Amino acid sequence: MCVIGTDVRRELFGHDAVLHEKVAINRRKHMIVGVLEERGMVLGINLDNLVIVPLPSGQQMFHGGEDQLFEIICSARSPEDIGPASDSIREILTAAHDYTEDFTITDQDGLIGSFGRIFDVLRFMLAGIACISLLVGGIGIMNIMLVSVRERTREVGIRKAVGAKRKDIGLQFLIEAVTLSVFGGMVGVVIAWLGTLVVGQIYPSLPIRLSTWSVVMAFTFSLCVGVFFGVYPAFKAAGVDPVEALRYE
Repeated sequence: MCVIGTDVRRELFGHDAVLHEKVAINRRKHMIVGVLEERGMVLGINLDNLVIVPLPSGQQMFHGGEDQLFEIICSARSPEDIGPASDSIREILTAAHDYTEDFTITDQDGLIGSFGRIFDVLRFMLAGIACISLLVGGIGIMNIMLVSVRERTREVGIRKAVGAKRKDIGLQFLIEAVTLSVFGGMVGVVIAWLGTLVVGQIYPSLPIRLSTWSVVMAFTFSLCVGVFFGVYPAFKAAGVDPVEALRYE
């Protein structure tokens, strides 16, 4: 006997009746006595692609008849019963294993906590990579603007000679730095959007999308980087002596 998932049913029988039909599992015939309710993906496991067989039959097929188990899944009546149930399971298994605790009991809270710690580490790693990327990009913008100030020294001198003020020169170069940074942010958002489309095509079951808040945050960071790393080149351009600038070749 066996119970199959909905994906297995659709793949083998379509929408036909499946009760009391037989399927071959590891070259052994099993009669279908039920179909599991559609559950979808849970922790990367497709619960609709399962086939459940009796324990002795599974041990005979995959462990040569030996009394071996890899995992036992238990369900408590309520969240309040998880703790007492875990203690009872530990006592029963310890007694069955000659009072040697050579097994591990993990409850749902423990699994969620483990995944939470893993995701926290991943978030910190991604945040560190993002900070390094912003720093490198900001330094690149500052270097570009410094080179631009050097190459346009004569232009700055002419503008000052015809009446441009320090704040006008500084604002011009600051706007250029911010524009360069925001343009880079736009390119990054487009690449991220294309990346989500590609990943969605490769892994359709993976819920991935480009959220509005992430786009807003990307533009905000781009703007902040442009302002922060564009201030020094702007001040340097605003402080150019017009007489020396006109003589600059």
